[in-house]
Amino acid sequence: MTWVAGQGVGQFIDLGCGMPTSPNTHETARAVIPGARVFYLDNDPIVLSHLNALPGVRPGITVLDGDVHDVDKILGAAAEPLDLSAPACLIMGALLHFIPVETGRELVASYAAALARGSYVILMAAVAAGGSAGSAYDEYSSEAARLYNHSEADFTSFFEPLELVPPGSPTRGFGGPGGPRWRRPNSAPAGLTSASAECASPPGRARD
Repeated sequence: MTWVAGQGVGQFIDLGCGMPTSPNTHETARAVIPGARVFYLDNDPIVLSHLNALPGVRPGITVLDGDVHDVDKILGAAAEPLDLSAPACLIMGALLHFIPVETGRELVASYAAALARGSYVILMAAVAAGGSAGSAYDEYSSEAARLYNHSEADFTSFFEPLELVPPGSPTRGFGGPGGPRWRRPNSAPAGLTSASAECASPPGRARD
């Protein structure tokens, strides 16, 4: 996000944002652009209560209870506080591992198509690498919160409608003790266990 804000983008749409941490999206963006506006979306009541309780986040911060699959509804709501005719940054930072790969591709493509020229997309997904991590995925996954352990090829396919910003290829970093933490433009959330991994990438740019 820091890198994207450094390109002059001051609008952020954070889908499935999850429990707020610090620095959060608005804090990171406003460290570069003080007037940056952020639209947060989640459907977890506990997450929403924490987001709405954040001190000093308004004006310029919108929190919506919604389903990411309702693309038109979400974009319509985002268009009220944001100017979607101008560049914006779409973030799916803790979301795609809850969505089947085919549906994920459709969602990324639908949201990216609605962004203005000069916009960016940041995608991350938790993935399991190794036997113990795979077991943790199985244990965490349930009918209420199904997890999808996307392959690197699956993760790369989410970027098909986008032009990758150099260095131009999604990367995998492992979350085990002492493991690499290379990320651009920002660190991914922690994995499920110390043996888990996260896929992240340079941001994708919406094609003209």
